[in-house]
Amino acid sequence: MTTAMGAALRRIQLGNVLSAFGNGFTVPFLFVYVAQVRDLGASTAGVVLSAFAVAALVVLPFTGRCIDRRGPLPVVVVASVVAAIGSIGFGLADTAPLAIVFSAVLGAGVAVIQPALATLIVWCSTPATRSRAFATQFFMQNLGLGIGGLIGGLLVDTAHPSSFTRLFAIEAVMFLVLAGIVATVRLPRTVRIEDAPEGERAPGGWRALLAHRQMVQLCVLGAVMFFACYGQFESGLAAFATQVTHVKPATLGIALAANTAVIVVAQFLVLKPVEKRRRSRVIAGVGAIWTVAWAVAGVSGLIHGRQAWATGAIISTYALFGLGEALLSPTVAPLVADLAPERMVGQYNSAFALVKQLALAIGPAAGGAMAGAGLYGPYIVMLIGFSVGITLLALRLGRGLSTAQDDPARAAAARRGHPAAQELSTAA
Repeated sequence: MTTAMGAALRRIQLGNVLSAFGNGFTVPFLFVYVAQVRDLGASTAGVVLSAFAVAALVVLPFTGRCIDRRGPLPVVVVASVVAAIGSIGFGLADTAPLAIVFSAVLGAGVAVIQPALATLIVWCSTPATRSRAFATQFFMQNLGLGIGGLIGGLLVDTAHPSSFTRLFAIEAVMFLVLAGIVATVRLPRTVRIEDAPEGERAPGGWRALLAHRQMVQLCVLGAVMFFACYGQFESGLAAFATQVTHVKPATLGIALAANTAVIVVAQFLVLKPVEKRRRSRVIAGVGAIWTVAWAVAGVSGLIHGRQAWATGAIISTYALFGLGEALLSPTVAPLVADLAPERMVGQYNSAFALVKQLALAIGPAAGGAMAGAGLYGPYIVMLIGFSVGITLLALRLGRGLSTAQDDPARAAAARRGHPAAQELSTAA
């Protein structure tokens, strides 16, 4: 990595952590803010939060092409300003229509920021440093969200809407800070679709992506992963924990804290071992870990008369999910980047972000519906099946990846003619 790339990457990571810090002030309190503080009711709060998700689904199919044509830097700047407008508007909205509109504006801005930032990280890293760069991004995001949420919880007062307006104002300022920091980044290179020869331009976009078998397989794998983990935190798993395991709602906060703590502690502990192994096998290992996590959750509902053990099992479930997340952060995003043609990195990042958003929309709906119907046994069995599916899909994906895509450390060592290549091959 050159000095220019390193300097640019440090600025991007700084903007990333500050924007995550701002998000932490509001994300835990969105439902409470709409339903209770603005007194718009739970149903309206659901519609408002749905508007956030729907807006993301609307803009993401067009985001990748824009990133590749204009470059990720101006896209991050514009999206950050849009998100800031949405945030401050949301904080001032006192009617349902205004809350829905500004929720959509905020959702659109946040959705565009993520793949654009990912593309900036790709541009400012090399295959050898990419895993560490994305692991750092994930670590900083969780740290920023956690600290922001902790401080935000100390500032809010449901009896005073102005305290929530203050939180949204802080978030808006952090988005503007992100825009300002990114605007000062001097990118080491610029790649645009229009710079490609005319003969290479025609098959670009969604048609080329859908014709890329390995990327389609990775998107299917991603959909299963996000459905089985993130898509269940606030719906099915929370309902199972409170209704079947009978933990107190406050315990869910402890469980989420355990999830974040494992991510923060484990992220850099697992990085070196992950870098020495095939990405597909690391992802397969995450499927195995999450299979155990869902099995532990299921067992917690069968423990009667020993509430402390059942509560510990639920907290362990969230912690195991955190370990899996720490293994995925230096693995999946770099794999998306290495699968992408250089002129389509933004398109590939946006496509994967769209898959994640779809899974995060479908996951809570499916988990909530099964919980509402009392189908807790089938629910746990379904998620165990999905987790086993992660392992099988990852191993299948690995068979179609090149060495450079699946095991970049070994590929780099082989290119240098380094004797470590054989050691890495054995470790994999």
